[in-house]
Amino acid sequence: MPKAAFTDVQTWVFDLDHTLYPPSARLFDLIEVRMTAYVMDALKVDHDEADRLRKHYWATHGTTLAGLMREHGVDPGPYLDDVHDIPMDSLTPDPVLAGQIKSLLGRRIVYTNGCAPYAERVLEARGLGGIFDAIYGVEHADFHPKPDHAAFDKVFRTDGLIPENAAMFEDDARNLKVPHAMGLRTVHVAETHEPSPHIHFHTDDLSGFLARLI
Repeated sequence: MPKAAFTDVQTWVFDLDHTLYPPSARLFDLIEVRMTAYVMDALKVDHDEADRLRKHYWATHGTTLAGLMREHGVDPGPYLDDVHDIPMDSLTPDPVLAGQIKSLLGRRIVYTNGCAPYAERVLEARGLGGIFDAIYGVEHADFHPKPDHAAFDKVFRTDGLIPENAAMFEDDARNLKVPHAMGLRTVHVAETHEPSPHIHFHTDDLSGFLARLI
């Protein structure tokens, strides 16, 4: 049973997008539109090339921002402000999930490749505001993105968590490889199960999974 594997967990790490809200909200679709527009403007390319580069940088560098920074020296601040300037209408409060997260014993944190102010807006819209002990964005990782080891190392050292006593919930399977190697329990939150040695558990229902741990 999953519960036995989490009895010594003292820190619960949650990704944000598609983890603390369902992909059906289509929130990231809005962000991707703004990302493509930003790439068009920053690199002076047409829409199709900008969209290709956005996807290429995500696959190669972990995030579009990382590719823009590493290959073109783009300033991350204006980029993060721009691409996350989206409405939250598609998000609805989830009091059940909020109650389950509150019931987890220990420290509860959010760690996203987005920026912390954006994460705070999402959490408020989901009715999850005020229940986490810390919110970390890519800015807290010196703009290194998940899945880079440097990103996890910086955020986890800043938080002071003990990897062997922590668990991470994440929708992107590649972002669980480093946490697994560091000693965290890993939970892949996604509709499709991707069997992998660096994934301890999979769920397509975060609330249902957490209910089994309380």
